Amino acid sequence: MRRTKALPAIALISSAALVLGACGGGGGNSNSDGGDNSIAGMATARGESADGYTAPDTKESEQVVVSTDKPFTSYNNATEDANQSYNTFALVLVQPGAHIINGNNKVILNKDVMESVEVTSKSPQVVTWKLKKGVKWSDGQAWDCDDFYLAWLTQSNQAKKPDGSKYFKPASTTGYELATGQCKDDQTFVGTFSEPYPDYEDMFNTDVLPAHIVEKATGVADITKITKDSPAADLQKVADFWNEKWNGFSKDLMPGAGPYVMTGFEPNQSVTLERNPQWAGKPGGPKKIILKAIPDPVAQAQALENGEVAVNSMAQPDANAATKLKSLSAQGVTFGSGPGLSFEHLDLQMKNPVLAKEEIRKAFFMCVKRQDIIDKLITEVQSDAKPLGSLMFFPKDEGYKDNYADKAKGDPAAAKKILGDAGWTQGADGVFAKDGVRASFRISHTDIPRRKQTVELIQGQCKEAGIEVKDDTDANFLDERVSKGDYDVALFAWSSSPFKSPKKSIYETGGGQNWSNWSVPKTDEALKKAVTQTSISDSLKYFSEADEAFAGQYLSLPLFQMPNMWAFKGLDRVYFQSYFGALWDANEWQTK
Repeated sequence: MRRTKALPAIALISSAALVLGACGGGGGNSNSDGGDNSIAGMATARGESADGYTAPDTKESEQVVVSTDKPFTSYNNATEDANQSYNTFALVLVQPGAHIINGNNKVILNKDVMESVEVTSKSPQVVTWKLKKGVKWSDGQAWDCDDFYLAWLTQSNQAKKPDGSKYFKPASTTGYELATGQCKDDQTFVGTFSEPYPDYEDMFNTDVLPAHIVEKATGVADITKITKDSPAADLQKVADFWNEKWNGFSKDLMPGAGPYVMTGFEPNQSVTLERNPQWAGKPGGPKKIILKAIPDPVAQAQALENGEVAVNSMAQPDANAATKLKSLSAQGVTFGSGPGLSFEHLDLQMKNPVLAKEEIRKAFFMCVKRQDIIDKLITEVQSDAKPLGSLMFFPKDEGYKDNYADKAKGDPAAAKKILGDAGWTQGADGVFAKDGVRASFRISHTDIPRRKQTVELIQGQCKEAGIEVKDDTDANFLDERVSKGDYDVALFAWSSSPFKSPKKSIYETGGGQNWSNWSVPKTDEALKKAVTQTSISDSLKYFSEADEAFAGQYLSLPLFQMPNMWAFKGLDRVYFQSYFGALWDANEWQTK
């Protein structure tokens, strides 16, 4: 899923992610925007219709500054090293895909760039993506089937070196690895699947990049002629560029094909978007959008109050900021919140010799008081927030079952008994030890205030159980360390789209986002079945089996479903879409 390191990890992590069964998503409070629309009403884009989305006529406005928690880092958000939600938030209107997702998590065909996406055969499953003619990148080159082919080639995991290693390093291969890809013509991409894949609508939505840039940079005349059997030198040239050359920002290498194009970048600070003169759809929205990173959520709220920004786009809920923003309604500030498609969790690294011991993992789960963490850090944002009991499902999803209530009771006495029964003894410092090994490890996380507060609470809770927890705060944790497995316990959030199949890459043995070296054969077997059913409803049984088997190994502890949280002033309507952030429909924003 995406991280916002933020899925694609929140700081969240980005992998793309879940199929939501019965989850309506969104929600929000009842604040009005000063017109006819409530917050809930803003979840629907103006350009939506029964057959898809088409950008509406919108009154042009001037510059809008939007604050976010962490900075944009990479134009190619599909690689395992770069994949994070904060890149998705910046790129959603720069790199169009086959579908958009509205604030209610409804998947909608993007009619500005697509004619259709259809299953044209059921046995074998064949899906045909028909692209709209006339769509261009901002440098004037066509947005066409070559770009879809590049997305498939780089994420299908079919091109391998003689030693079996990968040329390309995608964050996830789910879906793509089941298909062969072919361009029938400039506007037609056909995927033929070796097994049924019900979540095909999750493909080609956040990963369609300019193939002509790759061709020019590598000397490859036609990307569609590159296959798994191409000369190693050609594959390596394409892979080197795709894996590494789209980090940061370079205007010549990073055009836009959506309503906006990137025109400026200040590392670790901001990215600037301007309206794309080559955009095929109706122009609209602000002439310029500056997405500015402000890590401190209270500082974000202060910037909105002072008029320095017009929108707070907060992937990280914060109680103090929520209190501040709610108090500003008389100044014309609209505050919104509601359950999102991200969840906070603790991932345990199996290469760590302490955490490799099951009794340590069990005792750690038992000592963490999740409701106490929620009460202190989340309830002000969402009053009915509860501990999450699943890694695969959210509470309103069809198939949700709480697999962790009995494993994470917040009971230090029970945690001590688990260790004592396993032969651990408590030392003079209060920490359990056995055979010279102490029950001590780090929790690593980014420099987000709520995360540091979470670790402080866990330190106190687990100290009662004789477990020493050390705080490892690193502003670059999700950008540089998490995908390398450089942690004992990782604290972050997965951010998901409304599809579950991409979770396979997180929890299966050897998965592209399985950075904790987990291996649960029953989960592997169930996930393989889940992603190859003929319908989403048929897959739910197997996702549930995978979820339960994984929970039994005490490897990742879900804390809570992350609430969305945002605020704005001077605009008619803004809604934080759980996967794409606040800019998903910024082309429709109008000043009041």
